[in-house]
Amino acid sequence: MNTYVNFSLFNLSEIAVGKHFYWYINGYSVHGQILITSGFVLFLIGLLSFLGNRDLKPTPDGFQNLTEYVTEYIRDLAKTQIGEEDFLSWVPFLGTLFLFIFVSNWSGALIPWRLIEIPRGELAAPTNDINTTVALALLTSLAYFYAGLSKKGFSYFKRYIQPTPFLLPINVLEDFTKPLSLSFRLFGNMLADELVVAVLIALVPLVIPIPIMLLGLFTSAIQALVFATLAGAYIGESIESH
Repeated sequence: MNTYVNFSLFNLSEIAVGKHFYWYINGYSVHGQILITSGFVLFLIGLLSFLGNRDLKPTPDGFQNLTEYVTEYIRDLAKTQIGEEDFLSWVPFLGTLFLFIFVSNWSGALIPWRLIEIPRGELAAPTNDINTTVALALLTSLAYFYAGLSKKGFSYFKRYIQPTPFLLPINVLEDFTKPLSLSFRLFGNMLADELVVAVLIALVPLVIPIPIMLLGLFTSAIQALVFATLAGAYIGESIESH
């Protein structure tokens, strides 16, 4: 497995593990394998949603039970992090983040993407690419800026000089570090889990990797929950009254 890391702050998208399959569109190169696996993840989420909601019943069963449980769980998460007054409008956003990351992580843990041969590259889970995790983190940043500005207007920026103007640089820096911590936490954990499983399968292919894969499923779910929880906390922080 080839590993290439460019430490330039402006070239984070060049952090690469494995061999990437590139598509060239109007002179720009995009990671084709991530678009393929992201499309699969979105299709799977859409299929499960369709199966769970095509025939709604007063007493849920089957996939309807699953979709209602997930919806209630995300509603409770949003209410806890954002507050009862504003949480409802943010349930779709947090739910989309949680489900995309959760299904992406589990696809990386359960599906042997790298065994599927494609020309000039290999497949991997969407969250195993720094471009995906950075995009999700930037969407979260835009969301909490939008939440604060839509509720408070330009008075939202007063938070940068509270409780004292001397904290302005620290408060600004905090907003820059939030997307960095979100993206690198998710990327690093998913990458480490996949590399550990790959090495163990190469060394001891039958027995030892199974407990590690089960642990990876648990870790993958936790990472999706952590990302959605922090996103909700940041949105709640931006709209709370000081």
